Amino acid sequence: MSRLFDKSAPLALAALLLAAWEVACRTLHVPSYFLPPPSRVAEALVASLPVLADAAWRTLSVALVALVVASLAAQALAILIGLHPLLERAVRPLASVIQVTPVVAIAPLVLIWAGIDHPERAIVALAVLVAFFPIFSGAVTGLHAADPDLERVFDLYGATRWQRVTRLRLPSAVPFLLEGHKVGAGLAIIGAVVAEFGAGSGGVRGLAWQILDAGNKLQTDRMIAALAVLGIMGVAFHAALEAVERAGLRWWRGR
Repeated sequence: MSRLFDKSAPLALAALLLAAWEVACRTLHVPSYFLPPPSRVAEALVASLPVLADAAWRTLSVALVALVVASLAAQALAILIGLHPLLERAVRPLASVIQVTPVVAIAPLVLIWAGIDHPERAIVALAVLVAFFPIFSGAVTGLHAADPDLERVFDLYGATRWQRVTRLRLPSAVPFLLEGHKVGAGLAIIGAVVAEFGAGSGGVRGLAWQILDAGNKLQTDRMIAALAVLGIMGVAFHAALEAVERAGLRWWRGR
């Protein structure tokens, strides 16, 4: 019974907030272009669902591509750092600079480099930059988290650096890698949406373009409907990665 209450509590709170929103909009006669009631948003969502679903898939596909590219690049660089520890001191500051640089600030530059006629390349590149650091940081932290006693065993048997990294440190980094990918996946979606805003054109008709188009036409209900689709997509993506993480940790502990 307590588990049922735990699962229903968020739904009950959401229903209460939506009801309060609806009552406030109708009681105070708020203009629909300023803040439409949830009922109007639901109507806009139903009417625009095919278009919003297509836009959501475009944004999600960009985020998935960016996550794969960021994952491969981050893990390859982390393995190189494991083989050559001096490289970490050289790469860490550059990775930190990438992390703290706002995507919006470099979006125009990346768009120029990618070509104005190919905004999708710039969007993928910007999403990769956003998703890269948490995966890289998790991989490096995991490589340093190997059991010291096992490190001494590998020293005793004269293991090479490659054997130490692939057979000891990389398996030890699995929990950190899974957590880094979970964080990086959310950031990949954020990076894709922000990059679409930076592109500012219909070249890539993702959810950000739908939000911009609705805002320019003062269709606030369609804007909020697009935001709702974006939120649902993000929550579903996060839940899927949490399931992958749980399965991965069960496999890792069994090993």
